[in-house]
Amino acid sequence: MRTLDEQPATRFTAPAFAPAPVEERGGRRDRTRLLVARPADVEHTTFDALADHLRAGDLVVVNNSATVAAQADARSTRHGAVVVHTAAPLDDGTWVVEVRTAPDAARAVLDAQPGDRLTLAAATVDLLEPYPREGSSPTGQGTRLWRARATGDLAAAMARHGRPIAYGYLDRRYPLAAYQTVFGTRPGSAEMPSAARPFTTGLVTRLVSRGVGVVPITLHCGVSSQEAGEAPQPERFEVSDATARAVNAARAGGGRIVAVGTTVTRALESAVDDAGRLTARAGWTERVVTPADPPRVVSGLVTGWHDPAASHLLLVEAVAGTALTQAAYDAAVAEGYLWHEFGDAALLLP
Repeated sequence: MRTLDEQPATRFTAPAFAPAPVEERGGRRDRTRLLVARPADVEHTTFDALADHLRAGDLVVVNNSATVAAQADARSTRHGAVVVHTAAPLDDGTWVVEVRTAPDAARAVLDAQPGDRLTLAAATVDLLEPYPREGSSPTGQGTRLWRARATGDLAAAMARHGRPIAYGYLDRRYPLAAYQTVFGTRPGSAEMPSAARPFTTGLVTRLVSRGVGVVPITLHCGVSSQEAGEAPQPERFEVSDATARAVNAARAGGGRIVAVGTTVTRALESAVDDAGRLTARAGWTERVVTPADPPRVVSGLVTGWHDPAASHLLLVEAVAGTALTQAAYDAAVAEGYLWHEFGDAALLLP
């Protein structure tokens, strides 16, 4: 794995993880907690009040990638029972996969080797080489992501026998529908673009009725279980001409570009030309947004809460600034906000 030269400056104590979707905890998607952080203040509200904190002329950019079943049980020729995450299909027909411990994918299996065979229902997977080719764990203890060759139709096998990627902090397994956002129309994300999960059609209507635009990009998320210091993997993305024109027009009119999630930020910042304008672009992105290489288009962020030393937290600092990020995280920990894909949200407006 490629390592990062930077580490997040934000520090905080261990957070609480959301054990289930908010609907399973007696709430509604758009009534999850929302922390709004500006340089002058931090406010606690609920997500359905998002429109109250934006203004006419702002543009909200969302990810229309839908989540696919990307986790399955398997048997490894050397490790026995394991869990496989199918992170992404590659252009040459091979796959990026991650091998994790059974039964709940709590840890990466870092001592896998080329030639290991993983037997799934209706398919087998042979590990070929680390992905990217020069990659290894930032801790120096092994390899997390692999390029692999599948025998049988792996996509069909996962659609029929797989389940959504989940980790040991959830109270039980949830169906794929729980991992979809209202914007998800293009299947391809191994893990949910979770920042958009609290949106509802009603909330989108309120935003538009107040003059706040909503436009899509596509970024198919890989696996988000990076180790500390590990850069995010390459991901497939598309920024359409219509979205590029909308972003450029909003900026020219003084509107803020509010990205819904780190995925949207990465996609937008992968499509900025040398003049600082957004262009239509598609392909694979390796862009890593950090304070040393900050965003040129994104000026606000709707996001969940990220773990210490994660590359996602570096991106948050790059958008919001270190001081505002620290203030937001201090307040979130103090008020018991919940972390991870079914957790609470933040709106950061530097």
